[in-house]
Amino acid sequence: MSENRYTIIDLLRHGDVQGGRCYRGVKDDPLSDLGWQQMLNATDNQTWDAIVSSPLQRCSAFAEHLSADFETVQNFKEINFGDWEGQTAEAIHQHSAEHLTHFMCDPAHNPPPNGEILTAFQNRIINEWNRLFTKHQFRHILLISHGGTMRTIISHILNMSTQDMMRLEIEHASMSRIRIYHENNESFPSLVFHGRPNERLS
Repeated sequence: MSENRYTIIDLLRHGDVQGGRCYRGVKDDPLSDLGWQQMLNATDNQTWDAIVSSPLQRCSAFAEHLSADFETVQNFKEINFGDWEGQTAEAIHQHSAEHLTHFMCDPAHNPPPNGEILTAFQNRIINEWNRLFTKHQFRHILLISHGGTMRTIISHILNMSTQDMMRLEIEHASMSRIRIYHENNESFPSLVFHGRPNERLS
């Protein structure tokens, strides 16, 4: 079985972000000093054939640090949390406790006010994912993105339901690897590993 039948895509979540934990989707906050160090640790002594990034600076600034030739892809940005952008769960609970509970239990049918519909988010991520591994077939690439983006891709690969998808833990600067086997114009993806933070990957 020839090695060049494979495409390998490493999925890397951004590191810790200035401003602390909150519903941060399209709110464009930069990495904290801790976040930079987390991502440096996660990518130490590794190389890729190409680097692709969400346009949000918590991803793209580090992508630029790795390579001046990185590619920005708008459709890989995080979901838009609408009126909840920048708010903590505790703050939202004070004025919208019932809505928050419904969102956490069934996000597909209870989006945040003025937020992006989950199915629309999933569709844009998966459509872009299909374009990505077709464009970079037989290469080893790095995609720097977000927890929601990674969760959507991995759940798609594993054929998980939306409800089960929310059980995937994706820590800051953790990496997961997808290997896609190509045969007779068909593609067969598999999850090689998931969620290895801050360590060298062979």
